[in-house]
Amino acid sequence: MDQLKLNCRVNATLTVVFTASLISRQVGMLPTMTVKRFTSAPTKPAPISIALGARIKQRRHEVEKSQETLAFEAHVDRTYISSIERGVANPSIETLANICYALNLTLAELFEPLGGVSLAPTGERRANAATPPEIKRSRFR
Repeated sequence: MDQLKLNCRVNATLTVVFTASLISRQVGMLPTMTVKRFTSAPTKPAPISIALGARIKQRRHEVEKSQETLAFEAHVDRTYISSIERGVANPSIETLANICYALNLTLAELFEPLGGVSLAPTGERRANAATPPEIKRSRFR
């Protein structure tokens, strides 16, 4: 019979944290969870993302705001503003609305200069990155 070993420790907030480890995992009482991670080469950002980021950066400079100030007013992190301006991030419409509000700009005014940018799909089709853990099934007899 396998034995379950319990370790107990107290963290800084005075809550007790229990960690369980199995001395022998051969029976499979606690199956190890495996996550398959697919690493692909970083893809080049879409032209629309690059143009949108450049437009936000242009407007930010016009109103003389730093990335930090814009991020605070738009309720996002500064590094996210940087990612948007570089065309790496794909912001939601709500985030874009918050950014426009902080820049005293409407969504229509934000997208107006982007009329000539190609909207054709780029790269490969995106796949769901989440994969379920591999579970080894065995019958108990």
